[in-house]
Amino acid sequence: MTRVVLAEDGVLLREGLVGVLVRFGFEVVAAVGDAAELMTAVDRHGPELVITDIKMPPSFQDEGLRAAVRLRRDHPGLPVVVLSQYVQHDYAADLIGTGDGVGYLLKDRVADITEFVAALRTVVAGGTVVDPDVVRRLISRPQDPLAGLSGREREVLALIAEGRSNSAIAAALFISDPAVGKHVGNILAKLGLPPTDDTNRRVLAVLAYLRSR
Repeated sequence: MTRVVLAEDGVLLREGLVGVLVRFGFEVVAAVGDAAELMTAVDRHGPELVITDIKMPPSFQDEGLRAAVRLRRDHPGLPVVVLSQYVQHDYAADLIGTGDGVGYLLKDRVADITEFVAALRTVVAGGTVVDPDVVRRLISRPQDPLAGLSGREREVLALIAEGRSNSAIAAALFISDPAVGKHVGNILAKLGLPPTDDTNRRVLAVLAYLRSR
């Protein structure tokens, strides 16, 4: 039996997914309601598959997807499937780019239980399953000047755009000042902004960020 950690903040949907998984031979070792609990459950239970919603507390934005990317980084090869009602562009490409054994499914596909279970088994076997709508929307996006930035670098750039200093960014993200400086350097390099005497590179980076919104 494949050991599964499930993360979904909606109690009814979470219990429904648990029922489906158990019915089709999966062992749900933990079913949790937020990204922090997801990270803890994975460390505690060592699952063979993670299924997570994208929107979870506290902000109901992309906590689940960010956790999925982090789990793939911290546990290389861990099969992860994310479920969403919409395409979250900023981290979708990051997740898909982590290698084989990932899935990105829109929730309306989950209604077809047989197809859903088949997708889970494909991911567990090391395959990649991406909803066709996700593929179409990612391909159809205009070229993003920030495409080369990591998720953390995008966070740092967003705070730069708010006018925050490196120290304020470090406090907001709970990282050190040197770490912020390193991220800023990486951002400027990836955006092709070499040091010059007559331009403010942080301003140019902010302009690139605003154009991408």
